[in-house]
Amino acid sequence: MEEDAGKLTHDDWAGETNVDFNRSGVPLIEVVSEPDMRSGEEVVAYLEKLRLIAQYLGASDCKLQEGSMRADVNLSVRPLGEERLGTRTEMKNLNSFKAILRAVENERDRQIEILEAGGQVIQETRRWDDNKERSYPMRSKEDAKDYRYFPEPDLPPVQIGEEWIERVKKRQPELRDEKKKRYQEEYGLPAYDADILTSDKKLADLFEETLSFCRSPKKVSNWLMVETIRLAREHGMSLDQLDFSPENLAKLIRLQEDGVINGTVAKEIFAVIFTDDVDPEAYVEEHGLKTVSDEGAVRSAVAQAVAANPQSAADYLAGKKKAMGFLVGQTMKALGGKADPALVNRLVRAALEEMEQ
Repeated sequence: MEEDAGKLTHDDWAGETNVDFNRSGVPLIEVVSEPDMRSGEEVVAYLEKLRLIAQYLGASDCKLQEGSMRADVNLSVRPLGEERLGTRTEMKNLNSFKAILRAVENERDRQIEILEAGGQVIQETRRWDDNKERSYPMRSKEDAKDYRYFPEPDLPPVQIGEEWIERVKKRQPELRDEKKKRYQEEYGLPAYDADILTSDKKLADLFEETLSFCRSPKKVSNWLMVETIRLAREHGMSLDQLDFSPENLAKLIRLQEDGVINGTVAKEIFAVIFTDDVDPEAYVEEHGLKTVSDEGAVRSAVAQAVAANPQSAADYLAGKKKAMGFLVGQTMKALGGKADPALVNRLVRAALEEMEQ
């Protein structure tokens, strides 16, 4: 555990040094792993899991691009069958998983090339340039003594008892793996759904909050996994920026379940909920979006669609069953997309079958 220090920026042109205290005193936690990872993919998988744990604990948002999570990568290579680790290098402050993967692969290849040419790898700290996909030496580092470690006389050792550790464990929130398992067992969700929903804490929170208003787990899951993620991508938003009300999503799901609106209208309304968080019940009333369930009105629209498109009707009667889809679409268009699709399909089929007799 550390605190961030002030930052010096030297201006050689003006002969001045500026001091930046914006992050000074910000608490830092440094997690040091054992040298037991064997590929860039393993490194990224480890960091992704570490990030999710910190997010679920509420310790940090772990946004790499904003500096709340960084990675230093120490890497060495050794001949196959050799037990002793080779000379390591360190790359500092990598700020994206893609950069970490590229940096690991590049440094691995660089060290192998040096050794195969008969040279020696120098223990040093290197800087990774992701734009050029190359690393450059920053400073040499002979050994741990270069850090000049020594005990701080004004800071006594902290002794943590087992009892305190157990109390902390009991207060620990539900982490991703436990949540994923519970979603499958308690809500009957497929493993794929549970994996997607728990891959981001914001998404998991939205799922559970929506369920508190609407007990339809699979439908809530579908709306979040499909429409919510799609709209977030279209708007260039990260999931932690979502701010629509779970209650409004629940209301929308109930409106569709009760047949008040159809699926097409529901998607149109959700797009407005996503951006403006409107109340879907009020929005449906205000814009006259309730499903047209008057069979007489639908039958009339079907008759007009068939009469206006005799070729499609003839194609259907000639065995081209897909022609019916066009007539259904024309009927839905005439009714403003608000009709019950099942009712429209049934009445179009009935009208065509009558023509066959």
